[in-house]
Amino acid sequence: MNFAASDAASAAAPAAARDDDVPLHTLKILVAGGFGVGKTTLVSAVSEVRPLRTEETLTDVSTGVDDLRGVEGKTTTTVAMDFGRITFSGGVRLYLFGTPGQERFWFMWDQISYGAVGAVVLVDTRRLTTSFASIDFFEQREIPFVIAANVFDGARRYTVEEIRDALDVDPHVPVVLCDVRRPDVAKDILVKLVEHSLQQAGY
Repeated sequence: MNFAASDAASAAAPAAARDDDVPLHTLKILVAGGFGVGKTTLVSAVSEVRPLRTEETLTDVSTGVDDLRGVEGKTTTTVAMDFGRITFSGGVRLYLFGTPGQERFWFMWDQISYGAVGAVVLVDTRRLTTSFASIDFFEQREIPFVIAANVFDGARRYTVEEIRDALDVDPHVPVVLCDVRRPDVAKDILVKLVEHSLQQAGY
């Protein structure tokens, strides 16, 4: 499958998928990162079906357990996973699984990651250390990933190379700046991940 050649140009405008469509290729993609980096937002921005969310309201129980520095205004959290689906023209369908970002839910990552061809690691440049666990997880399991630095309003701007150096990721790992609230941007990230995963697999 030459995804880069046949589908990259049309990826910005995915085909409207019908329930009776049978895709030629189905791929499982993870959307990972620290607490409050925008995983639920990315899945919701691109899913062609109503996304499954497992968000719960933050309560006093999380006080002293969850690190809310930098996301003090956040009132909900994903406790299991997010799920969405997007179909690109050419018959490539991606199933998106958003992982929980809080450390107390990390035990679920191994099960969620089973069968995944790659991952998007979302990064908040205000809290880079929250992304280290995700990067280590995928590096240790040799799951291809891309770094997507979600540019939050009012946050200091960094270059791609500054982010790459701060995260100490290998040169072949794609790093992009993004606003995952924009569906076109989120789709481009997914295309880049699929292309990167295929390259790593030798296609």
